[in-house]
Amino acid sequence: MSSSNGDTSVPNPFLEEGETLATSSHSHSNMTTHDEDDDGHDDEPSAAAAEPTSAAYSSTEPYPQDVTEEQIKAANANANARPRMDLIQIVDALKTSEGANASYIVYCVRFELSPACPPLLHADHDHSAHTQSKEVRRRYSDFHSLRQALCLLYPCFIVPPLPPKNSLSSYALSGTKPSKAKEDAALVARRKRMLATFLNRTLAHRVLGVDRTFRKFLDPEWPWNDVLHSPPVTQVPKNPLRASASDPTNAESLALFSALPLPSTSASLHNPDQRFLDSEAFTNKFSNHLGGTMEKVNRRLMKRWNEAAGDWADMGGGMNGFALRMGEDGSGGLDDATERVGMAVDGYTSATNTMLQAWEKDFTEPLSEYTQFSAIIKQLLKYRHLKHVQYETTREVLENKRAALEELERSEVEAQRLEKALERIRLGGDASVTATGGPTGSRLLSGEGGETDGASAGSVPPVVTTSPRKASTGFLGALSHTLSGIVDNDPEATRRNNITKTRESIAQLDAGIKALTTDLRYASSTIQADLDRFQRQKVNDLREMCLDLGKAHREWAQQNLEMWQSAKEAIEAIDID
Repeated sequence: MSSSNGDTSVPNPFLEEGETLATSSHSHSNMTTHDEDDDGHDDEPSAAAAEPTSAAYSSTEPYPQDVTEEQIKAANANANARPRMDLIQIVDALKTSEGANASYIVYCVRFELSPACPPLLHADHDHSAHTQSKEVRRRYSDFHSLRQALCLLYPCFIVPPLPPKNSLSSYALSGTKPSKAKEDAALVARRKRMLATFLNRTLAHRVLGVDRTFRKFLDPEWPWNDVLHSPPVTQVPKNPLRASASDPTNAESLALFSALPLPSTSASLHNPDQRFLDSEAFTNKFSNHLGGTMEKVNRRLMKRWNEAAGDWADMGGGMNGFALRMGEDGSGGLDDATERVGMAVDGYTSATNTMLQAWEKDFTEPLSEYTQFSAIIKQLLKYRHLKHVQYETTREVLENKRAALEELERSEVEAQRLEKALERIRLGGDASVTATGGPTGSRLLSGEGGETDGASAGSVPPVVTTSPRKASTGFLGALSHTLSGIVDNDPEATRRNNITKTRESIAQLDAGIKALTTDLRYASSTIQADLDRFQRQKVNDLREMCLDLGKAHREWAQQNLEMWQSAKEAIEAIDID
């Protein structure tokens, strides 16, 4: 149920008491203020922390009134500048079978460490030099495990995508057999470019780029298998909901979160945050537009341009052969003009192939990368959604436990009251018997009333003794034995044990709610800040993609113009007289 419906049964985890959330029309919606929780928790995740801002990255920056205009311009230029994509290069791809039965490709990763970059290698290395170069060899599976480790260590950040494994469709489009894929230069070159893009995007991230696991990946002195089997990678649980979003390796939080309930992946929120609902809707539209429209059209256009280049190549060969025959006839200038036209057609083919290569590198590959980014953002928003569901589920479990504790305590008070009442009745009965039987005993001891007592004694019937009944056997005996095991022989002790266990569970859930409150606040603010960073990156990249595509077409047109102008001059020089 949305918060806009006015339902206050479930508190909004993003609003403090007395707070309201002012949101814009394009990415937010108004949210009402909720009172303090009934259980006494007033430390719910605040709306200020969840605002779409990069304050999580810049909490120590000066106040706006202390910043000069030059600093603002420099900061804006730095924030909007496209990060360098050449600091990490994959310089080679080698086929090897070292340590394996089958051959595989290793990629030679070279990292140029300049003074502008933070030191990413061993702390004991000398970084006084202006430029350092390190080279390490990694397999594709090493890149994959690196990305998995970063996703587990930083569940609130957008980890850049890897190039996908070559599918059957990619083999069909490239005309390469799967068995020969490792020898296909075009596929290997594409993989090298996209792996280098992954590393450079990770390096440009202000948090991921300085992670120690990422540093070790770039360091040839660290065997990657040892890194994967050592902390912090081994400390992180496979399920991110079993760890804190801010520090998944913290031992205390791991013990605390391991006892919290895990929500169902299909569970819905009682009180969702409209900002993230809008983000999910926008991401779905963006993903559908890229994957369903732009990629298909782009692939179809490139296919047609490629087919046209092949047809023009055939045309160029025919024109060149025709020019040779014209030369044998000795017709004035026609052979030269025909040759120039053939050269223009060949130039068209060459320029088209060059343009298609730039098209694929600068437009098609980034387009495919942003389709993968859409899937990554969906997973990130899904994680935040499940974290919110876990918060609400834990609150519901805590409320149920408190209700159960109240019922148990009420039963305990009622049992004690009944026990005291029975005790008073028993003590009153004992006092009555003692008061009645006291004189009679005196008379018996003094010998008075002998006849009467004798008659009374004679009237007492003899005691009849009966042998114990034989124990039941067969089905009835087994049934009675089972029932005796089910029936609680000491309900009082059981009730008190249940009270103790319920109180311990409430204390644990209470600590879990406080941790989840802080965790959800951190996850919301960090994810929103990284989404803002990604939006700036996306705008810059799409701008560069369009510019690169336009430049490729301009160069293609310029080359063709020069070739056809030369052909035109030769055609005009033909002697028709």
